[in-house]
Amino acid sequence: MRSRYLTLAVAVPLGAVLLASGCSIAAAGASDPGGKIVAVGAENEYANVIQQVGGKYVQVSAIMSNPNTDPHTFEASASVARLVSSAQLVVQNGVGYDTFMNTIENAVPSSARKLIVVQNLLGLPDSTPNPHLWYQPSTMPAVANAIAADLAALQPAHGSFFKAQAAAFVSSLSAWNNAIAAFKAKYAGTPVATTEPVADYMLQAAGADNLTPWAFQADIMNGTDPSAQDVATQRSLFTQHEVKVFLYNQQVTDSLTESFISLAQANGIPVVGVYETMPEPGYDYQSWMLAEVQDLRNAVAGKVSSEHL
Repeated sequence: MRSRYLTLAVAVPLGAVLLASGCSIAAAGASDPGGKIVAVGAENEYANVIQQVGGKYVQVSAIMSNPNTDPHTFEASASVARLVSSAQLVVQNGVGYDTFMNTIENAVPSSARKLIVVQNLLGLPDSTPNPHLWYQPSTMPAVANAIAADLAALQPAHGSFFKAQAAAFVSSLSAWNNAIAAFKAKYAGTPVATTEPVADYMLQAAGADNLTPWAFQADIMNGTDPSAQDVATQRSLFTQHEVKVFLYNQQVTDSLTESFISLAQANGIPVVGVYETMPEPGYDYQSWMLAEVQDLRNAVAGKVSSEHL
């Protein structure tokens, strides 16, 4: 089966690209009528950080924000192409996760558009196996500071505001970082199982031991049938009670992943749903990440399942 990332890379309809090509290139360098910086986050977690850093001086839109949609197979529409082509600041993930953005941006190039590709910001190669960069605790502080710098370049008069907002955002991540550190201090080495590497960066930071074979995770992530051997290994993690918690991608399930959820439940192993896009409404990036690590702790400490935020 073709990788979901490859599907995503060619998902922009031709009509959308043509419409984008017809948009004014100058639009990317102009503020909206209210004088706000027009910004776009390819994923709503990045859009949320733009909003927190830019405050009243930005008008922010998120492209991917539906928690019931598989982000890997997202198809950009003509309206998305117009939105991206008119943005002054764009933040996208990279690592093959949102290559539809590249298609739109290349169709309407603009030297005035500020572009933050998180992969490049972090110095990661294209071969980086896990694209879910926002679960890495060090990612968003770097993103917030880059956003502040680009916003200041677009509106120098508000540069000190953007810098202060970014600093406040980074400081507000302390609750999440502290929760990760507390889990690691008490539960380091806890064996867990997953369907995909959605929260793997957070699990690594928390000292958890993911026993699911990487090949299995990668196959599920890329929409490929895992090998019979890897499926058997995954099943044994539950039937032999080798793991303390099972984390699955709440936004992407099929008959195989559903069978593992049922198997975990049948063997008394708590199940935790993790998300690729920030659940809305009710969360910002900080509270979302904190909720995810709290659900992990509740599963390990109290055998509590949390399939939905």
